[in-house]
Amino acid sequence: MPASQEKESLIQLTVDRVVEDSNTDTRIIVLARSDGGAEHFMVWVGASEGEAIKRAVDAAITPRPMSHDLVKSFGEHFGIKTERVVLTDVKGSTYYATVFLENKGVGRTIDARPSDAIALALRCHAPIYVTQDVWKRRSGQNLNAWLSKLETKEV
Repeated sequence: MPASQEKESLIQLTVDRVVEDSNTDTRIIVLARSDGGAEHFMVWVGASEGEAIKRAVDAAITPRPMSHDLVKSFGEHFGIKTERVVLTDVKGSTYYATVFLENKGVGRTIDARPSDAIALALRCHAPIYVTQDVWKRRSGQNLNAWLSKLETKEV
């Protein structure tokens, strides 16, 4: 599929917030549609992965570089641009992501966990997308009602 058509079939997302799920000691990355749609997309991640994303959202500076900061620095040093990340598939309850990179006019893709892809995208100021198919296949429960119950537990 040509890049222009591919992007048209994607939904751009932004990280709305990171919420703690105290029942499972995990974090929930709440992604919102960039076009202002009311629906959300949620990805459950480990506590440390959620903290890495929250640090990027808050633009928190750590005393030493974290792993995602190191990857960003490698990219910058070698002239590699993180163009975008895309949540590309879901199998069971596991999401899959692809990081799209560009170096000297050559595009490459790298398979990634969604948490790593999102953390890197935030640090590199790259857009985050989800495919139409994955958007449609997200959990069928009433996510907005469920989120309102967790709002007081934000990390």
